[in-house]
Amino acid sequence: MSRLDVSAHHSAHPLARYGWDEHTAEAFAPYGRRGLTPARVVRVDRGRCDAVTADGHVRADTAPVTSPDPLLTVCTGDWAALEPDGRRTPWTVRALLPRRTAFVRSTSSKRSEGQVLAANVDHAVVAVSLAVPLDPGRLERFLALAWESGARPLVVLTKTDLAPDAAHAAADAEAAAPGVTVLSVSAVTGEGLDVLAAVLGGGTAVVLGQSGAGKSTLVNALIGQEVLEVRETRAGDGKGRHTTVTRELFALPGGGVVIDTPGLRGVGLWDAGEGVGRAFADIEELARACRFHDCAHTTEPGCAVLAAAEDGTLPPRRLDSYRKLLRENRYLEARTDARLRAELRRDWKRKQALGRHAAERKRGPR
Repeated sequence: MSRLDVSAHHSAHPLARYGWDEHTAEAFAPYGRRGLTPARVVRVDRGRCDAVTADGHVRADTAPVTSPDPLLTVCTGDWAALEPDGRRTPWTVRALLPRRTAFVRSTSSKRSEGQVLAANVDHAVVAVSLAVPLDPGRLERFLALAWESGARPLVVLTKTDLAPDAAHAAADAEAAAPGVTVLSVSAVTGEGLDVLAAVLGGGTAVVLGQSGAGKSTLVNALIGQEVLEVRETRAGDGKGRHTTVTRELFALPGGGVVIDTPGLRGVGLWDAGEGVGRAFADIEELARACRFHDCAHTTEPGCAVLAAAEDGTLPPRRLDSYRKLLRENRYLEARTDARLRAELRRDWKRKQALGRHAAERKRGPR
């Protein structure tokens, strides 16, 4: 048995403030019987990771659990089983515990791989700067990935002190995020920070968003001290300067942890069909009233979604965004799933044949 009794009261566990709970204790129990030490990964870089144990922060070698599949490699937020090494790196990661949740996006490479940005997250905080115009489509994309991760999405509108009409921007964000809490905060004035801390409720939060969204400033404000370097955004377009270069986990004063992440230029979907459905729950609900159960919401008669778009109940922009994300997700699935790829190819050939037949009928007999 490890020196840490995994059956002890979890609230009193040395790692409780980092998210240790009964679920984690049960998952770690087999490793505890082998004498391994539980730890939570704080940061990963160049084949090593920083992790926090009951005795403090340590440096560990990740080679034994390194995988060619980026979805299986060590990630900030992972729970790990460590063993003393005695070599240049004092500790070695011997195993990773199963992840409860994982925020995954597709990489920008042509290999159609997924990249895990954070693991075992309870709240996916999408930070959106009010210093620049709101982009509803990008927000919807973040929310689709957040829902797919298994975490609870939360939209945080930052820099309200720089927004001439924060209330209007908040209304637009709420329209693009049905069923999601939208909070307005300012790290300068302190507006909304107490509410945000209460909503996070001592769990694990990951802060995501574009460069310049104020993620690091927000994390500093939640922690109560300057643990992260912050640089001014460009005056011309409000974009950030990529101060944060890696994902890092920090303990919060009131309990729980927060993971800061670098700014994301591209947010590609990754197997996010369910997430898209939840991000567009209003459209999915309308679709229940469509005449056909497999309605594509394009030209079908009796389509409740099209009817809502025509009478103004559903903004056309939102429907276009929904269609775009569905197409993107299906395309990615086709690149990674041979069976679906074959189905798409057959569907394309069928439509091509129908198109030729229609053209021939239009031309008439020769």
